[in-house]
Amino acid sequence: MRRVRSFVRRQGRLTKRQEDALEKEWAEMGIDFINEPFDFAKVFSNSNPVTLEIGFGMGASLVAMASQNPQQNFLGIEVHAPGVGACLASAKEENVSNVRVMCHDAIEVLDCMVPNGSLAMVQLFFPDPWHKAKHNKRRIVQVPFAEKIRSKLAVGGVFHMATDWEPYAEHMLDVMKSVEGYKNLSPTGDYVPRPESRPETKFEKRGQRLGHGVWDLMFERTK
Repeated sequence: MRRVRSFVRRQGRLTKRQEDALEKEWAEMGIDFINEPFDFAKVFSNSNPVTLEIGFGMGASLVAMASQNPQQNFLGIEVHAPGVGACLASAKEENVSNVRVMCHDAIEVLDCMVPNGSLAMVQLFFPDPWHKAKHNKRRIVQVPFAEKIRSKLAVGGVFHMATDWEPYAEHMLDVMKSVEGYKNLSPTGDYVPRPESRPETKFEKRGQRLGHGVWDLMFERTK
């Protein structure tokens, strides 16, 4: 069976700021892939709860969340090198020390490096919706992926998704409803209002001005 990856590899040129950040900040905030489980207490030098963000783009919201929540740790995974460089640069400029980043396939990181029950939250914001019906199978949110995320969350941990494509929101909801061991945190049984924990992006604000909707889903691991 074809393995669904967490990304479509994109090429992009690095700006000087991004290149400098990758060169100078990686040793402190970057993590190379190895086939060995994380010791998060060692990675962050504390035992604070860990939030994993899959596909953080340019890292603006990841850095903002880390800055606003110094009592939490944040691990971001992104395969787009300019985005990783931009995130490192922003974290350095904002003097944020509770962020670590990886430039690798998130599925492989989950399988090989993230211990079961070790995460307080997993965030998946605006993943590729694969609009065409013939490509829907490439969407990352499928039953096996939802089950994998559940195994990595601690009991009480939350899987938070957001999308600006309503058919994908409906697909996410159908998938999550079909997986045992989750509780939908929406009081109406579908979507939740954007929580304060998720900063609005420039892209999202632009979409709102154009009348586009955004759907947030939050599911808690119950067992």
